Amino acid sequence: MWMAGLLLGACSGGWHNQTEADLSAFSTYVDSLDSAVQGKWFTRMGVSEDADSLLSYLRREVPRNGLDTTAFFVPQIAEDLHIVHTLAFDSVGQSINEVLVRLDSNLSKAYIDYTTGLRYGFMRPDKVLNNKDYKVGGPGYAQLFDYEIKAPDKETSEKQLTKDDRMAFFMASQPSNYVYHALQERLLATNDTAERRKIAINMERCRWQIKHPEQQERRVLVNIPAQQLWAVGGDTVLYMRICCGAYATKTPLLCSTINYMQVNPEWIIPYNIIKTDVARHGGDSAYFARNRYSIVRRQTNDTLRASEVSSEQLMSGNLRVVQKGGAGNSLGRIVFRFPNNFSVYLHDTNNRGAFQRERRTLSHGCVRVQKPFDLACFLLSDVDDWTRDQLRISMDIRPETERGRNYVRDHAEDPHPLRLIQYREINPKVPVYIVYFTAYPNPATGKVEFWPDRYDYDKVIVEKIGAYLLK
Repeated sequence: MWMAGLLLGACSGGWHNQTEADLSAFSTYVDSLDSAVQGKWFTRMGVSEDADSLLSYLRREVPRNGLDTTAFFVPQIAEDLHIVHTLAFDSVGQSINEVLVRLDSNLSKAYIDYTTGLRYGFMRPDKVLNNKDYKVGGPGYAQLFDYEIKAPDKETSEKQLTKDDRMAFFMASQPSNYVYHALQERLLATNDTAERRKIAINMERCRWQIKHPEQQERRVLVNIPAQQLWAVGGDTVLYMRICCGAYATKTPLLCSTINYMQVNPEWIIPYNIIKTDVARHGGDSAYFARNRYSIVRRQTNDTLRASEVSSEQLMSGNLRVVQKGGAGNSLGRIVFRFPNNFSVYLHDTNNRGAFQRERRTLSHGCVRVQKPFDLACFLLSDVDDWTRDQLRISMDIRPETERGRNYVRDHAEDPHPLRLIQYREINPKVPVYIVYFTAYPNPATGKVEFWPDRYDYDKVIVEKIGAYLLK
């Protein structure tokens, strides 16, 4: 088995011209090497056939995975293997010591880098993105990436080097998720340099050991560069525009589960928004009345007069600022809640015109959805028509059933707004993924679509691992 690579060299006209002295020199040199090195890519009988298999696989598969062959030493490995196969050390002016040590090192590094990188990614997004932007208002860095991630495991790859099935491990390194395969197919189908580069960047995102959506999973997917939301379940794909975090207040990337919805919610304004937007209006009662804001003491729940509350008191953290629910509320008529570390959520908005903008990165981090009622119906897929009409009535949408129309008519003189649903659990809970892909297969069509790098995260990937990426 170990002679296969050498015999290939013999058939091409190199090996049979070598002398007994050449063979002896090769054998003597290998005998002098550490036994661990001998077991990797060659023995005293010659080059392992795994070395040729590795080279052949790297030449073919590295570009197919959006990577650059030079990052895996392919040109140098090919040159050195040719020298060894033909025993042409003297003709190239390099000693056997130089060539074999370099060849063994490059084969091993290529093996480890490829298997580790393909299985875990070539960068740690949590370490990079969470040390990128300072928090608005400080201190410290903004947390932009909140997926649980497994660290690269080079040790496993190193152990595989000396195992008989190392090539099987090597060839099984490519990610198996459907997004990666869609990007790979598009990569192989286009010759456009810029498009191939963008695909290569997004293939890296698929390698990160985080929770990726399953193709058949019922889910809500928010893609920031696309400024779009897809609710996917079976044959149903609901699409809508979103507004997401501005460049300075980016929407964090995370996965969670939507647990419940609130209809006509109050908005308890997050402290960072109080700090940056509200506090400067301290004492301005007209501002608070215009926005329907109340100021509440946290410890006692007493409501304070806005004219008597200073900017310093608002900044103290001892007070809550709350916007009354209903028409005009910044959260709109419905909010979809899921556990996360940032107090972000999906919600309706009172600014419907924002969905007509080309660039819709304008929020403090939450995600505004264009079709909130449709999203609610997707999440409550098993409810009857009357429940849907109760939701419509609660959101001041015209009912569609006879029962709903009769209810509205019978309560036309009611002095209070009709609020038939205020809270509803989502059961079963629906996973939500907030992702960042500038190239991604449309869940409805499967066709890969491309979008601008709105948060400059593509640039970050290129800065960190550009040497590995397809040129």
